[in-house]
Amino acid sequence: MSGKKPAGAEDRTPSGPATEPDPAAVSLWERLDRPAPAPRAALTPQKIAAAAVRIADAEGIDAVTMRRLATELGVAPMAAYRYVSGKGDVLDLMTDAVYADLTLPDDIENWRDVMRTNALRTREIVLRHPWLIQISSPQSLRALTPNRMSVAERALSALDGLGLDVDAMMAVLGTVNSYVHGAVSAECAHHCLMREQGWAGPDELRTALAPQMSYLMSTGRYPTYHRYLHEATRKDDPQWRFETGLDSVLDGIAARLGI
Repeated sequence: MSGKKPAGAEDRTPSGPATEPDPAAVSLWERLDRPAPAPRAALTPQKIAAAAVRIADAEGIDAVTMRRLATELGVAPMAAYRYVSGKGDVLDLMTDAVYADLTLPDDIENWRDVMRTNALRTREIVLRHPWLIQISSPQSLRALTPNRMSVAERALSALDGLGLDVDAMMAVLGTVNSYVHGAVSAECAHHCLMREQGWAGPDELRTALAPQMSYLMSTGRYPTYHRYLHEATRKDDPQWRFETGLDSVLDGIAARLGI
């Protein structure tokens, strides 16, 4: 007898119950709420998130890969899969980690103060971690992380009791969030352009755009924009621009809903 295994025998595994459930079959957060798989584990979800955030902050979100994480953490390439099912889970952990910094003082109760402070602190976080904009859509549609949910809960609770139904409360939250996302996305794109072109400040940007702008203004078709270019005193104050837009949104909500 040759002693050879039948064809395909090496691919068969003994039947029996699986030792561990499929990580993708349940929510990431449900898995993480379960007891740790082993005491004093060298790798934790928090360490994975912190390493991924460091990489993304320094090199961009595309640099975050499972292999790169393993190298950064000094573990085997497959070790992280004990906690996450892939990069999607890592992005969720990263988002949750940075949103842990978005806390509001306990003494802020007025709905407008809560919304305004929340918006300002969201802007600060995104400017520190601009990769959040890159994963914000469609990733944000599925990134229901505990810390992001806590932010939403605080905002909704500030609106509760003002005579609004839950649909109107969620519409207010969504409107403010949409303003913040749009305004900060534009600001991040501006910073990205400045870095890519090697421009040190807004004067260099204006110099680069001068030929196009000079021609367009010479046509006389844009008199109001021409006035802005010559009269504006806050061209280089993104904080003021953000807050002015935010207050306009909040004023409109208050007037529309009578709150």
